[in-house]
Amino acid sequence: MDKFQIETAQNIGIHQKSASVGDRILAFLVDCLILGAYAIIISLSISGMGLDGGSKWVLYLVIGLPMFLYYLLWEVFNNGQTPGKKALNIRVVKLDGARPGFSQYLIRWLLRLIDISLSSGSIAVVTILFNGKGQRLGDLAAATTVISEKTQIGISQTLVMDVPESYIPKYPQVSILKDREVQEIKNIFSSAKLQGNHNVIIALSQKIAGILQINPEERPVDFINTVLLDYNYYTQH
Repeated sequence: MDKFQIETAQNIGIHQKSASVGDRILAFLVDCLILGAYAIIISLSISGMGLDGGSKWVLYLVIGLPMFLYYLLWEVFNNGQTPGKKALNIRVVKLDGARPGFSQYLIRWLLRLIDISLSSGSIAVVTILFNGKGQRLGDLAAATTVISEKTQIGISQTLVMDVPESYIPKYPQVSILKDREVQEIKNIFSSAKLQGNHNVIIALSQKIAGILQINPEERPVDFINTVLLDYNYYTQH
């Protein structure tokens, strides 16, 4: 799973985890199963109505339109997720982590014809593997990508952080914080970076600065990192 960092207008570095090819293929298969089940149910329903040929084809066309617009409608109205993407916990976002606009969803959808339909997905897979940011042709054209929002359990989700031996703490005020408060800060910070939520990072930085009664000169993301490292330094020494 590739990771990449973008720099926002607020000078906040956001790390994104691009969704793996495997997850994207599985999401596609889930969506195909849903579309297939829908098509079978609709076909059986229309067949049982006893309509003549002309009326039947008009009805097929009207009912088939949601299938044709399936990916576009779901991603536009469900914040970048089709049912398949939701099942795999992946999502379409802009490269800065924000929610894409309608035109970007539309571009991705139109280029599905080349990426997936005409090439049986081979172009999409090759492009994603060699791109480095999880982008198929449609994503490249729309300046979007698909990220994974899966929670990774590990030491990064605990209070303990690896502090270099040569580390020099900057804010002794962090000693007034409690373990529970620091863990909450770390959880909010990690979640905001993962989701690209710049406003939360800024608000969290301001809240911490207010509690510690300091006026940080670093960027919000660097300030919060320093606070977490400083707290670990003082608790480990």
